[in-house]
Amino acid sequence: MQSLPQVSIEEFCELVRAVEVGQLQLIDVREVQELAIANLNDLGFRNYPLSAYDQWSETILDELAPALPTYVMCHHGMRSAQMTAWLIQQGFTDVSNISGGIAAWSERIDPTLPQY
Repeated sequence: MQSLPQVSIEEFCELVRAVEVGQLQLIDVREVQELAIANLNDLGFRNYPLSAYDQWSETILDELAPALPTYVMCHHGMRSAQMTAWLIQQGFTDVSNISGGIAAWSERIDPTLPQY
């Protein structure tokens, strides 16, 4: 089995600071109640909770561009890895899992962001 493309939280932080909003597709697969605690919505993340797969699986391919660089986040990196694999199966050509997720962001990038 081939390993999934991954990016460290530090690499991701540098990347989003270097590009304009809209040049990347950012997906957060956490639940709404998790987003209420800590989120990076100001960076342009879209929320596609894995638990709501039935609600968005039919429309996500119309809402996102498979060739645009896409980065997927969750709490620690497990759910986002699942979504990354699924997107690759759907034909996305430039998608990466953000390893460490929002927990790593609050630990290593922005300690003011609440942890849970």
